[in-house]
Amino acid sequence: MTSPILQNCIDLCNACAAACNYCASACLKEKDVNMQAKCINLDLQCAALCYATAQLLVLDSEFSNDLCAVCATVCNACADECEKHAKMGMKHCEICADACRKCAKACEEMINH
Repeated sequence: MTSPILQNCIDLCNACAAACNYCASACLKEKDVNMQAKCINLDLQCAALCYATAQLLVLDSEFSNDLCAVCATVCNACADECEKHAKMGMKHCEICADACRKCAKACEEMINH
């Protein structure tokens, strides 16, 4: 049985990955895709890292804390970028930024647990 903190982190990593993939896909449909390039790139990096983090947490890896630290950093960077676009009315970026912040917080809690 997993602890509530561990399960929360796994769930939020998976939710963040899904939000990032959705955001990247939505950004590709925007009129000025070039303006979205950094956001799309960070979305894809963040999604990949969140999925990997969730998997290592499930496996009770000895590297979980290291990966959680990197995951929190990338999630916060992705959230920073998405928040810029959210201010311009891009709802998918707002949703992604929120998911990234929640995931970063959960990863930080895992490290301190």
